[in-house]
Amino acid sequence: MRRRVVVLGDVMLDVVVRPTASIAPTSDTPAAIRVSRGGSGANLAVALRSSDHDVLYVGAGGGDAACELFVEALRRAGVQSRLELFDDVPTGTVVALIDAKGERSMLSDRGANSRLHEAFVAQQLAEPFDHLHVSGYVLLDAATRGVAVSALALAHGRGSSTSIDVCSVAPLRAVTPEVFLASASGATMIFANEEEALTLSSENDVEGALDFLGTLFDEVVITVGARGAYVARGLERLHSGASTRGVVDTTGAGDAATGTYLGARLSGDEPYEALLDAMLAAAQVVGGLGALG
Repeated sequence: MRRRVVVLGDVMLDVVVRPTASIAPTSDTPAAIRVSRGGSGANLAVALRSSDHDVLYVGAGGGDAACELFVEALRRAGVQSRLELFDDVPTGTVVALIDAKGERSMLSDRGANSRLHEAFVAQQLAEPFDHLHVSGYVLLDAATRGVAVSALALAHGRGSSTSIDVCSVAPLRAVTPEVFLASASGATMIFANEEEALTLSSENDVEGALDFLGTLFDEVVITVGARGAYVARGLERLHSGASTRGVVDTTGAGDAATGTYLGARLSGDEPYEALLDAMLAAAQVVGGLGALG
C-alpha cells in the first residue's frame, strides 16, 4: 500500500558534539564532532521513505551551503523536497551536546524556518496526497503555528489522515500545552516522548497520559526511552520493550521510531507489528553518533 505522504518540518544543519574528556573552560576539549543534515521532520521523512512510500518534504531554508547539503541528503535518501528559500537569512542550525549516557542538550537557531509562509505550503499541498505529517517544531514556533494549523485543516478537508509529533518539551512548556493541543486539534495521530506526554496531559504516569491523549486523538504513541513505547488506539493499549543495544547518541532515535511506525501503519500493518519495527529502527540509530540518513 504505497502512499503519498507530505512532511511539513524544519530545515536544519546538525552539529553533534560528544566530548571525549572533561570540558576545559576557556580552553580546548577533545571531542567527536559530526556535521550533517538535521531536522526532526527530515529524520522522520527518511524513515518513512524506507517503508517505500512517496515522501515530499516541505519547509524553508536559506540560500546557503547548509540548505544545499540538506536537499542533497534527502535526495540521496529518496525524499523529494520543495523548500521556500530566503537569501537574507541562514538555514536553521542546531548544536547537540551529547553526554556520557548518550543524552543530548540542544542549542537551536531556527533561522529561515520561522519565515515559512502559509501560501507556499498551500501551493505544495495542491497535488493529491494521502497523509500529512506536521513536525511539532512548526506548531511550537508562534511565527509558523498558523501555517501548520492551516495545513492540517486543508488535509482534513480533503479526507487525508494526519499526524503530529511534539518534538521538544522546553518550548512546549513555554507555549503551554493548551495552545499546542488547540493548534493540533483534528490531527489523527500524535507522537510524543514520555516527558512531552506527561506535560501535555498534566498526568503523573504514562497510562494516564495515554488515556487523556486518547480522548483527543485516534491513535497515540508514547516512547519511554530504554523501556520502549506504548500505543493507545480507542480502548486498546499496547507496549513493546526497546531493542537492547549500546547507546552512543539518542539524536534522531525518536524520529526514526515515529517515521517507521507511521510508515508501517500507512502500509496497513497492525499497531503492534508497527511498534516492533519502530523499536528496531530506534535501536539502530542510538548505536552511532548523529541521526542516520
